[in-house]
Amino acid sequence: MTLRQHELGGLAWPDVRERPMVIVPIGSTEQHGPHLPLNTDTVVATAVSEAVATRIGDHVLVAPPVSYGSSGEHQSFAGTASIGSAALTFLVIELVRSLSTWAGRIIFINAHGGNVAGLSKAVRQLVAEQHDIAWLPCVAEGSDLHAGRMETSLILHLKPDTVRLERSTAGHIGPLPDILPQLKAGGVSAVSPSGVLGDPTGASAAEGLRLLGQMADDARRRISDGVTDRNGMLTLNSALATPQTHSPQAPGDWA
Repeated sequence: MTLRQHELGGLAWPDVRERPMVIVPIGSTEQHGPHLPLNTDTVVATAVSEAVATRIGDHVLVAPPVSYGSSGEHQSFAGTASIGSAALTFLVIELVRSLSTWAGRIIFINAHGGNVAGLSKAVRQLVAEQHDIAWLPCVAEGSDLHAGRMETSLILHLKPDTVRLERSTAGHIGPLPDILPQLKAGGVSAVSPSGVLGDPTGASAAEGLRLLGQMADDARRRISDGVTDRNGMLTLNSALATPQTHSPQAPGDWA
Protein backbone atom coordinates (compact mmCIF):
# COMPACT_ATOMS: atom_id res chain seq x y z
CA MET A 1 0.00 0.00 0.00
CA THR A 2 1.44 3.38 -0.98
CA LEU A 3 1.60 6.37 1.35
CA ARG A 4 -1.13 8.05 -0.68
CA GLN A 5 -3.42 5.06 -0.15
CA HIS A 6 -2.91 5.46 3.61
CA GLU A 7 -4.22 9.04 3.49
CA LEU A 8 -7.87 9.13 4.44
CA GLY A 9 -8.40 12.61 3.04
CA GLY A 10 -7.45 11.52 -0.48
CA LEU A 11 -9.83 8.55 -0.68
CA ALA A 12 -13.37 8.32 -1.99
CA TRP A 13 -15.79 6.60 0.39
CA PRO A 14 -16.00 3.28 -1.53
CA ASP A 15 -12.21 3.00 -1.17
CA VAL A 16 -12.36 2.86 2.63
CA ARG A 17 -11.90 -0.72 3.81
CA GLU A 18 -14.16 -2.22 6.42
CA ARG A 19 -13.24 -1.21 9.98
CA PRO A 20 -9.71 0.09 9.32
CA MET A 21 -7.45 1.35 12.05
CA VAL A 22 -7.41 5.15 11.89
CA ILE A 23 -4.45 7.18 13.13
CA VAL A 24 -5.14 10.85 13.84
CA PRO A 25 -2.09 13.16 14.08
CA ILE A 26 -2.59 15.93 16.61
CA GLY A 27 -0.32 18.96 16.74
CA SER A 28 -0.65 22.70 17.16
CA THR A 29 -0.22 26.09 15.52
CA GLU A 30 2.15 27.94 17.83
CA GLN A 31 5.48 29.71 18.02
CA HIS A 32 8.57 27.54 17.76
CA GLY A 33 11.25 30.12 18.33
CA PRO A 34 12.46 32.59 15.70
CA HIS A 35 13.68 29.84 13.38
CA LEU A 36 10.99 27.12 13.10
CA PRO A 37 7.52 27.25 11.50
CA LEU A 38 4.32 27.58 13.49
CA ASN A 39 3.10 24.18 12.27
CA THR A 40 6.15 22.28 13.59
CA ASP A 41 4.15 20.01 15.93
CA THR A 42 1.61 19.20 13.22
CA VAL A 43 4.35 18.39 10.71
CA VAL A 44 6.03 16.04 13.20
CA ALA A 45 2.80 14.31 14.29
CA THR A 46 1.78 13.79 10.66
CA ALA A 47 5.18 12.41 9.64
CA VAL A 48 5.25 9.97 12.57
CA SER A 49 1.68 8.87 11.80
CA GLU A 50 2.48 8.25 8.14
CA ALA A 51 5.64 6.32 9.02
CA VAL A 52 3.73 4.17 11.50
CA ALA A 53 0.99 3.44 8.97
CA THR A 54 3.61 2.27 6.48
CA ARG A 55 5.17 0.02 9.12
CA ILE A 56 1.87 -1.56 10.20
CA GLY A 57 0.30 -2.30 6.84
CA ASP A 58 -2.59 -1.75 4.48
CA HIS A 59 -5.41 -1.81 7.04
CA VAL A 60 -4.34 1.57 8.49
CA LEU A 61 -5.50 5.02 7.44
CA VAL A 62 -4.06 8.37 8.49
CA ALA A 63 -6.70 11.05 9.01
CA PRO A 64 -6.07 14.73 8.25
CA PRO A 65 -4.25 16.23 11.24
CA VAL A 66 -5.76 18.21 14.07
CA SER A 67 -3.72 21.38 13.56
CA TYR A 68 -5.03 23.46 16.46
CA GLY A 69 -4.40 22.51 20.06
CA SER A 70 -4.09 23.87 23.57
CA SER A 71 -1.24 26.35 23.21
CA GLY A 72 -2.09 29.13 25.66
CA GLU A 73 1.41 28.94 27.12
CA HIS A 74 2.67 30.39 23.81
CA GLN A 75 -0.04 33.03 23.37
CA SER A 76 2.25 36.03 23.97
CA PHE A 77 4.05 35.18 20.70
CA ALA A 78 2.58 36.28 17.36
CA GLY A 79 1.18 33.52 15.17
CA THR A 80 0.02 31.25 17.98
CA ALA A 81 -3.54 29.99 17.39
CA SER A 82 -4.89 28.07 20.39
CA ILE A 83 -8.33 26.55 20.92
CA GLY A 84 -7.71 25.69 24.58
CA SER A 85 -7.97 22.47 26.50
CA ALA A 86 -11.77 22.34 26.86
CA ALA A 87 -12.37 22.89 23.14
CA LEU A 88 -9.76 20.27 22.28
CA THR A 89 -11.49 17.74 24.55
CA PHE A 90 -14.82 18.41 22.84
CA LEU A 91 -13.25 18.18 19.38
CA VAL A 92 -11.63 14.81 20.10
CA ILE A 93 -14.82 13.38 21.62
CA GLU A 94 -17.00 14.37 18.68
CA LEU A 95 -14.40 13.31 16.12
CA VAL A 96 -14.08 9.84 17.64
CA ARG A 97 -17.83 9.40 17.90
CA SER A 98 -18.03 10.11 14.17
CA LEU A 99 -15.05 7.96 13.15
CA SER A 100 -16.30 5.05 15.24
CA THR A 101 -19.37 4.61 13.05
CA TRP A 102 -17.14 3.10 10.33
CA ALA A 103 -13.60 2.73 11.74
CA GLY A 104 -12.03 0.13 13.98
CA ARG A 105 -9.32 1.11 16.42
CA ILE A 106 -8.56 4.85 16.63
CA ILE A 107 -5.12 6.10 17.72
CA PHE A 108 -4.16 9.73 18.29
CA ILE A 109 -0.46 10.51 17.84
CA ASN A 110 0.31 13.69 19.77
CA ALA A 111 3.27 16.02 19.24
CA HIS A 112 2.39 18.88 21.59
CA GLY A 113 2.61 18.65 25.37
CA GLY A 114 -0.06 21.25 25.98
CA ASN A 115 -2.60 18.89 24.42
CA VAL A 116 -2.12 16.17 27.03
CA ALA A 117 -4.72 17.31 29.57
CA GLY A 118 -7.50 17.82 27.02
CA LEU A 119 -6.63 14.70 25.05
CA SER A 120 -6.46 12.52 28.16
CA LYS A 121 -9.81 13.80 29.43
CA ALA A 122 -11.43 13.07 26.07
CA VAL A 123 -9.97 9.58 25.81
CA ARG A 124 -11.07 8.67 29.34
CA GLN A 125 -14.64 9.59 28.46
CA LEU A 126 -14.49 7.78 25.13
CA VAL A 127 -13.16 4.61 26.75
CA ALA A 128 -16.07 4.80 29.20
CA GLU A 129 -18.34 4.99 26.15
CA GLN A 130 -16.67 1.77 24.93
CA HIS A 131 -14.88 3.24 21.93
CA ASP A 132 -11.67 1.50 20.85
CA ILE A 133 -9.44 4.52 21.39
CA ALA A 134 -5.98 5.39 22.75
CA TRP A 135 -3.26 7.97 22.29
CA LEU A 136 0.51 8.05 22.34
CA PRO A 137 3.26 10.71 22.33
CA CYS A 138 6.11 11.19 19.88
CA VAL A 139 9.11 9.82 21.75
CA ALA A 140 12.84 9.71 21.01
CA GLU A 141 16.04 9.59 23.04
CA GLY A 142 17.96 12.68 24.09
CA SER A 143 15.08 15.12 23.78
CA ASP A 144 14.90 18.75 24.73
CA LEU A 145 11.73 20.69 25.42
CA HIS A 146 10.71 23.11 22.68
CA ALA A 147 12.27 24.39 19.44
CA GLY A 148 15.66 23.00 20.44
CA ARG A 149 17.95 20.57 18.71
CA MET A 150 15.40 17.76 18.35
CA GLU A 151 12.60 19.73 16.72
CA THR A 152 15.07 21.68 14.60
CA SER A 153 16.61 18.44 13.32
CA LEU A 154 13.19 16.97 12.58
CA ILE A 155 12.07 19.99 10.55
CA LEU A 156 15.44 20.18 8.76
CA HIS A 157 14.64 16.65 7.58
CA LEU A 158 10.91 17.05 6.93
CA LYS A 159 10.52 20.68 5.76
CA PRO A 160 14.01 22.16 5.34
CA ASP A 161 12.79 25.16 3.33
CA THR A 162 10.83 26.41 6.37
CA VAL A 163 13.82 26.54 8.76
CA ARG A 164 15.52 29.93 9.32
CA LEU A 165 18.66 28.45 10.82
CA GLU A 166 20.49 31.80 10.85
CA ARG A 167 17.94 33.01 13.44
CA SER A 168 18.32 30.03 15.76
CA THR A 169 19.31 30.77 19.34
CA ALA A 170 19.54 28.88 22.60
CA GLY A 171 16.78 29.47 25.12
CA HIS A 172 16.24 28.16 28.62
CA ILE A 173 18.21 24.94 29.08
CA GLY A 174 17.11 22.67 31.88
CA PRO A 175 14.47 20.13 32.92
CA LEU A 176 10.79 20.95 32.69
CA PRO A 177 10.01 20.58 36.43
CA ASP A 178 12.42 23.43 37.20
CA ILE A 179 10.41 25.92 35.16
CA LEU A 180 6.90 24.48 35.30
CA PRO A 181 5.60 26.92 37.98
CA GLN A 182 6.81 29.90 35.93
CA LEU A 183 5.40 28.38 32.75
CA LYS A 184 1.99 27.94 34.30
CA ALA A 185 2.03 31.45 35.76
CA GLY A 186 3.38 33.40 32.80
CA GLY A 187 3.72 31.12 29.80
CA VAL A 188 6.84 30.39 27.80
CA SER A 189 7.78 34.07 27.50
CA ALA A 190 8.29 34.17 31.27
CA VAL A 191 11.25 31.81 30.97
CA SER A 192 12.42 32.38 27.39
CA PRO A 193 12.02 35.66 25.46
CA SER A 194 12.90 33.83 22.22
CA GLY A 195 10.33 31.08 22.83
CA VAL A 196 13.04 28.39 22.72
CA LEU A 197 13.40 25.85 25.52
CA GLY A 198 16.62 24.11 24.63
CA ASP A 199 19.47 24.71 22.20
CA PRO A 200 19.22 24.13 18.41
CA THR A 201 23.01 24.05 18.04
CA GLY A 202 24.18 20.97 16.15
CA ALA A 203 20.81 20.16 14.60
CA SER A 204 20.91 18.37 11.25
CA ALA A 205 18.64 16.72 8.74
CA ALA A 206 20.47 13.42 9.26
CA GLU A 207 19.69 13.55 12.96
CA GLY A 208 16.09 14.39 12.11
CA LEU A 209 15.80 11.29 9.95
CA ARG A 210 17.15 9.15 12.79
CA LEU A 211 14.81 10.72 15.34
CA LEU A 212 11.79 10.25 13.10
CA GLY A 213 12.65 6.57 12.78
CA GLN A 214 12.92 6.24 16.57
CA MET A 215 9.55 7.91 17.04
CA ALA A 216 7.86 5.74 14.43
CA ASP A 217 9.36 2.54 15.82
CA ASP A 218 8.32 3.44 19.36
CA ALA A 219 4.78 4.27 18.22
CA ARG A 220 4.48 1.01 16.29
CA ARG A 221 5.56 -0.98 19.35
CA ARG A 222 3.08 0.85 21.56
CA ILE A 223 0.26 0.14 19.11
CA SER A 224 1.11 -3.54 18.70
CA ASP A 225 2.28 -4.42 22.23
CA GLY A 226 1.30 -1.57 24.54
CA VAL A 227 -1.36 -1.25 27.20
CA THR A 228 -3.28 1.90 28.06
CA ASP A 229 -2.66 3.75 31.29
CA ARG A 230 -5.37 5.52 33.29
CA ASN A 231 -5.22 8.48 30.88
CA GLY A 232 -5.66 6.33 27.79
CA MET A 233 -2.01 6.59 26.77
CA LEU A 234 -0.41 3.54 25.22
CA THR A 235 2.67 2.52 27.18
CA LEU A 236 5.03 -0.45 26.97
CA ASN A 237 5.64 -0.58 30.72
CA SER A 238 5.16 1.51 33.83
CA ALA A 239 8.57 3.13 33.46
CA LEU A 240 7.36 4.83 30.29
CA ALA A 241 4.23 6.31 31.82
CA THR A 242 5.79 9.78 31.79
CA PRO A 243 8.01 9.73 28.68
CA GLN A 244 10.70 12.12 27.54
CA THR A 245 9.53 13.70 24.28
CA HIS A 246 10.46 16.39 21.82
CA SER A 247 8.04 18.83 23.47
CA PRO A 248 6.78 19.13 27.05
CA GLN A 249 4.20 16.42 27.68
CA ALA A 250 3.27 17.86 31.07
CA PRO A 251 -0.38 17.66 32.08
CA GLY A 252 -0.87 21.40 31.70
CA ASP A 253 -4.29 22.99 31.27
CA TRP A 254 -3.48 26.29 29.61
CA ALA A 255 -6.35 28.11 27.91
